Amino acid sequence: MSGEMLLLPLIALPFLGSVAAALLLRTDSRVFPAWLAGAVAFTCLAITAALYPAIASGRALRYEIAWLPELDLNFTLRMDGFAWMFSMLVTGIGFLVVLYARYYMSESDPVPRFFSFLLSFMGAMLGIVISGNVILLAVFWELTSIFSFLLISYWHQNAAARDGARMALTITGVGGFSLLVGLLLLGHIVGSYDLDRILAAGDTIRLHSLYLPALVLILIGALTKSAQFPFHFWLPNAMAAPTPVSAYLHSATMVKAGVFLLARLWPVLSGSYEWFMLLGIAGIVTLLLGAYFAMFQQDLKGLLAYSTISHLGLITTLLSLGSPLAAVAAIFHMMNHATFKASLFMAAGIIDHETGTRDMRRLSGLFRFMPITATLAMVASAAMAGVPLLNGFLSKEMFFAEAVETHADSVLDRILPYVATLAGALGVAYSLRFIHTVFFGPAPTDLPNNKPHEPPHWMRFPIEFLVLACLVVGIIPALSIGPFLHTAVVSVLGAQTPEYSLAVWHGINTPLIMSAVALVGGTAIYVVFNDYLARCEDGPPYFRHLMGQRIFERILVTVSWKWARWMESHFGTRHLQPQMRLVAAAGFLAGFVPLFFAGFHSELPPLSTVDPVFAVVWAIGIFAALGAAYQAKYHRLAALVLLGGAGLVTCITFIWLSAPDLAITQLLVEVVTTVLILLGLRWLPKRKETVDEGITLSARIRRLRDFALAVACGVGMFIVAVAVMTLPVPDAIANYFLEHAYTEGGGRNVVNVILVDFRGFDTFGEIAVLGVVALTVFALLRRFRPAPDSVGAPEQQLIQNAIDDERPDRSAGDTVRDYLLVPSIVMQWLFPVIITFAVYIFMRGHDLPGGGFAAGITMAIGFLLQYLGSGTRWTEDHIRILPLRWMGLGLLTAFATGAGSWLLGYPFLTSHSQYLELPLVGKVPAATALLFDLGVFSLVVGATVLILIALAHQSVRVHRVRALEPAGAEDI
Repeated sequence: MSGEMLLLPLIALPFLGSVAAALLLRTDSRVFPAWLAGAVAFTCLAITAALYPAIASGRALRYEIAWLPELDLNFTLRMDGFAWMFSMLVTGIGFLVVLYARYYMSESDPVPRFFSFLLSFMGAMLGIVISGNVILLAVFWELTSIFSFLLISYWHQNAAARDGARMALTITGVGGFSLLVGLLLLGHIVGSYDLDRILAAGDTIRLHSLYLPALVLILIGALTKSAQFPFHFWLPNAMAAPTPVSAYLHSATMVKAGVFLLARLWPVLSGSYEWFMLLGIAGIVTLLLGAYFAMFQQDLKGLLAYSTISHLGLITTLLSLGSPLAAVAAIFHMMNHATFKASLFMAAGIIDHETGTRDMRRLSGLFRFMPITATLAMVASAAMAGVPLLNGFLSKEMFFAEAVETHADSVLDRILPYVATLAGALGVAYSLRFIHTVFFGPAPTDLPNNKPHEPPHWMRFPIEFLVLACLVVGIIPALSIGPFLHTAVVSVLGAQTPEYSLAVWHGINTPLIMSAVALVGGTAIYVVFNDYLARCEDGPPYFRHLMGQRIFERILVTVSWKWARWMESHFGTRHLQPQMRLVAAAGFLAGFVPLFFAGFHSELPPLSTVDPVFAVVWAIGIFAALGAAYQAKYHRLAALVLLGGAGLVTCITFIWLSAPDLAITQLLVEVVTTVLILLGLRWLPKRKETVDEGITLSARIRRLRDFALAVACGVGMFIVAVAVMTLPVPDAIANYFLEHAYTEGGGRNVVNVILVDFRGFDTFGEIAVLGVVALTVFALLRRFRPAPDSVGAPEQQLIQNAIDDERPDRSAGDTVRDYLLVPSIVMQWLFPVIITFAVYIFMRGHDLPGGGFAAGITMAIGFLLQYLGSGTRWTEDHIRILPLRWMGLGLLTAFATGAGSWLLGYPFLTSHSQYLELPLVGKVPAATALLFDLGVFSLVVGATVLILIALAHQSVRVHRVRALEPAGAEDI
């Protein structure tokens, strides 16, 4: 298999493994799910490693599946040296985390769910890394936010986990939306969303008027994901997650996504004053604040979280400088930070696992109980502090070297050497505090676990491997990491790649002096303030308000409480009519204002051209609509009948204007909606106004206002429709469809060919929305509890009759079922006829009026009749239907039809048509769009019946009438 072909299984395996792990939710063992996750992670690691020879040659591997090529939206996977480096981090550290989690997770935890979420996150992170299309990158970006939310809230019984997950999702979700808009602007500037074309258009992007808006939006997305100021506060609050999650998401993967994107887009966005100032301020402030806050933390993972924020600020600062050497240092530090920080998080997890606490005020002298773990943690902490002969020292010295260089004539550039040295000293201080407080001093006396000891060897192995990497890279960097770093750097910088050295010793120079000052100064800070830091329980004495928790809570209260209450008080209502009025008014303004300013005008056809019969039909429809509005206040059933009359006039209009497809669909929808609304009328509250009471003046004014709004909307739609149908448009899109429906779509029914072929992607989205709506209706109605006194007297009598129907002392001749015997039998006889008719409508849809939607509605009508014929109840003796399976099968069929075109190298939902010769039948059309239409049919049936079940199901729940219980409700 070629290197390009390996990219697809690389990204697909984690998601497939996630599904497989989810199927193990009922298992009590944590071993098999861990083996499964480990096998998937190791396979992905092996695939990534096998791609290095192709990557090392300097070319980028691309695998592309056509999706929407006309919009330049294709499923493109792209791996170069930089993406390969990150893929190794994602899969390599992911494999080590899985091994670690095998021993960390408790038997009482739902371990399969944990590994399912972890593998899904791995797949999403790989998607970010190897996406070759920026819109695809944005999709995977949002997936990482969703799966990180699930992982952070894994222990959902813990309030801190729920709050931290909600905060992380809110911040990164808003940032993800901002990133999407920024990437759309970037694609608009370049004229393509393909990453290769964007990376080759740096000058075009920087000189464009939309550069600054795109830059700001992209930076918001990157800074929120990497927890940079002012969005830094979500990361420490996510530490309630299991330690394997922190070791993976918050050191090597998720928080690196932001700086990865900044480095990826560095060739096209950097070099401007705006880039330097915006990113530089965020990076420098984050670098100092993170280090400062880390010193005052009493929780081990809290200290590591703030140190992560600080190191990410270091990387952000390097990228802001716009210097190629600074970019090299940033890429190098991404790799180094992932190794020592993941090992430190896992060491903190071992300490918590063995002692029962992460509180540094209760920890001391652990070296005598777990000397191996303590030694590993001390080496990793030294790497974090920048001690020589460790990997952290090399990239930090490169940072110091760039800090003393001049990049821009600004205050930021001039203060950077002092900021870098101060941040380095603070890093030494909190690293020393971690080592000295936890591992030295007297033996602990009040631990939850009184006898801490070394963990199992394989739980400690991931830390050993990562610490060994810190040592090897720190001692022989040119031989160990040099070739891989060079490959990554060249793929980012290209021709701008500078000369750089990974030698351990460069002589006595300014960066070495800055490192020495940081080491000595950090040691002095810790020695002087050690006792104060140990006693400080309220956090840092200064800048406490910048820790972020209060900021987020205030924003949340302002948005979700104050603003929401204001909007609710001005626009909210518990009644449906005002809400519909607002929606109609907003729709009218949205259509009227643009047309008004565009100078829209339309000439209505002369009355002499209007057929008198057509005018009479319309007059009937108008009077039916007005009558429905009038009767809605007095007699709902009569209003529903009149509303159906207006719908029938609409059907006649479609037929009159040569739109039989629309007429059939309208007629069928009228039947279904009329029945469903009729079922829903039973649960409307009793009227408070009667005819005898009269109508108040305010009520009359409201009705006149609603009537005027309805007339305005209707007339407006009428004018626009007439304009569309009468204005001469030489190159109308309708001409294209009429000319190519048969030659390219294989069907003579242009409407159906448009729905399932030309605009099949839109239809796929629409049926997905229909499924979501059906599920939402079911979820709302199944919890609906109308008060008994809210049901009118006729409805109460109907319920009482149904209850009496179940009483054993009643004779069969007195039951409601006897009154329904004849229509029930007739409706049962009609069922196979309706099924046959639905099949007929479905099969003819590609050439004649019909199709999957109309056939689905027809089939749903058959089920409705069975429901009505059985006395508004379903039992196993009548019919059993599983609407969710119909809906799921419909979506899968539609998607599989579209994906099948990939096997032949065509874009998603590309259809093929031909005629087949069948015995005794002759030629029949056989288009692949027919299978797509079958998916539409199945989903429409399932969605309609699900809503019916929801209406019937709440009858049972409210009144506990067993005779009304639908069997389908139990099958949900």
